Amino acid sequence: MQLFNAYHAHIYFDESTYTDAETLVQKASEALEVKAGRLHQKPVGPHPTGSCQLSFSGNQFAEVVQWLNYHRDNLDVLIHPVTGDDLKDHRDYVMWLGKSYEIDLSIFIKRQKQSNPALQ
Repeated sequence: MQLFNAYHAHIYFDESTYTDAETLVQKASEALEVKAGRLHQKPVGPHPTGSCQLSFSGNQFAEVVQWLNYHRDNLDVLIHPVTGDDLKDHRDYVMWLGKSYEIDLSIFIKRQKQSNPALQ
């Protein structure tokens, strides 16, 4: 049973693991049908460190997560579904491969308050 139609996996890295992340992203793009984003060398959005987003369908979830878990080596990976509710996706539905990080949810809370004045 598939509950979510799409997912993002964010590969986390720092200056010392940039090359490892670059290699992992390239291998994932070749081995799996995933869409790779840019490798951001500084924190972007809620992410506290450098990261690269991989996008994939819900039908690919088991294959992609198992592949990433096996091939990630020393890299940490945040995985979440894409439901249209970024706050829930990054707070309630998040999962980690490796070490977990505290992510900055304030961007999503602020966005929700702006789109729904009743929350203010």
